[in-house]
Amino acid sequence: MSEPGATEPSEGVVGLIDTHCHLDMLKGTPDDALVEAHAAGVDAVVAVGIDLRSSRIAADLAATHDEVYAAVGVHPHDAVGFDAVVRTGLERLLTQRHVVAVGECGLDFYRDLAPRDVQREAFAEQLELARSAHKPVCVHSRKAGGETFALLTEHGRGLRIVLHCFSTPEYVELANERGYYVSFAGNLTYKDSDGLQKAAVAVREDLLLVETDAPFLTPMPRRGHPNRPANVGLTAQFLARLRGWSDDEVAAITSANARRAFGLSAPAAPAGLASLA
Repeated sequence: MSEPGATEPSEGVVGLIDTHCHLDMLKGTPDDALVEAHAAGVDAVVAVGIDLRSSRIAADLAATHDEVYAAVGVHPHDAVGFDAVVRTGLERLLTQRHVVAVGECGLDFYRDLAPRDVQREAFAEQLELARSAHKPVCVHSRKAGGETFALLTEHGRGLRIVLHCFSTPEYVELANERGYYVSFAGNLTYKDSDGLQKAAVAVREDLLLVETDAPFLTPMPRRGHPNRPANVGLTAQFLARLRGWSDDEVAAITSANARRAFGLSAPAAPAGLASLA
C-alpha cells in the first residue's frame, strides 16, 4: 500500500492515548516526556513494565500522575526470572487502583533470549494471574504467532487481550473473531510494512489501538531518533489516512477503545495532561 502521512503533520492529533510505552527507559525524566506528550495532544499513557523492577516504577508513576496508568508483568526476554517471588510482587501491584493490566508478557521466538519452554510457562502463568486479578493482558508476540494464539486459546478465554505492537497480520481475522484489541506502533509507518498496513485497515473499528512502544519503533518521519510518547500522533495520523478518517475520528475511536480495553476513567476537564501543564 502507499505511504500516507510520510511527511510531518501540520497539526497534531488531539485527545490520544498512548497504550504502551516504557517511561523508565526514556532519556530524561518521565515528567519531561509527559509534558511533551501533553503539548502534543496526548491525554493519557499506559506505562508498561518488563520485569518486577520496571513494573514497580510504572506503578509508582501511575500512583503519582493522574494521566498515567500502569501495566505490570515479565517480558518473554526475562521469563527465566519469573518465579514465585516475582509473581507475588506482581499480585501486590495489581491491587493498586491505577495498575490496569498484566504485561507485557508473551512469546519472542525472534531473539530467543529465554528458552522457549520457559517463555511458554511464564506467559501461561501471567494469563492466569490476569484472570485472578480481573485485568486485561498486554501481549508481546514476535515470530511466534501460532503458539501465541494457541496459548491464548488454552489460557486466555474470557480475558481482554491487547495484542501490543501487532506484528502478525496473518492472524488479523482471528483477532477480529475473538475480539482481541490490536495495537499499532510506529512500524506501521515504515515503507516495508505493507502487510501491517493492510491489517490496520482490516481490524474491526472497535478493536483498534495506537501506541509508541517508546523508546522503540519511532514512526516516520522521526525514525532514527529515540521514540517518545509525544510521537503517538504520527502513528495515529498515518492510521487515519489508511482508514479514510479525519484526525478527530482516529483520536475519538482509538481513545474510546483504549478506555474500554483498560477500564480507564473518562478524561478530566479540561482534557489533556493538565497536572503537568
